Amino acid sequence: MKDSWEKLYSECSSCRACPLCETRTNCVFGVGSKCSDILFVGEAPGDNEDKSGVPFVGRAGKLLDEYLCEVGICRDNVYITNILKCRPPKNRDPLPSEEDACIAYLERQIALLQPKLIVCLGRISAMRLISRNFKISREHGLWFDYNGIPITAVYHPALLLRDPRKKGEMLIDMQNIRKRIDEI
Repeated sequence: MKDSWEKLYSECSSCRACPLCETRTNCVFGVGSKCSDILFVGEAPGDNEDKSGVPFVGRAGKLLDEYLCEVGICRDNVYITNILKCRPPKNRDPLPSEEDACIAYLERQIALLQPKLIVCLGRISAMRLISRNFKISREHGLWFDYNGIPITAVYHPALLLRDPRKKGEMLIDMQNIRKRIDEI
């Protein structure tokens, strides 16, 4: 049977593959244009996301929106999701077993979306999609390959809230992403 967004969402929202399903309020599946050329992938939902069911709606999401706006990208024209679809307790980093339980949903989202660019938001998604040895402080903004799709990583907006000194680097990375979008 052919995969569809509806089928995938239904399976994801009823998932019981890891213990995070026990504490979720909502499955945080993804948001945005399902025909977008660009996919942003974070690590996991936070408290605001768990409550709303929408990724990147808290303070970090507002900062992401500011960067998108700054470089002329409309949030409604991209697709945004996370590696995990359920919130880890106390916003801790996802466990490898939780990533393993959830990664097939992301892979299916990528297959349905067929993006021309993928942007990892932070080290966790970069370590899963680019390289287990990925170093965000050294490799942010560099381009790699994900199954034939150009992929890069930028700082997670939550990190920028804790360390505003990196905001200039983030702006440069986002400007370069904008240039790459203009080339496709």
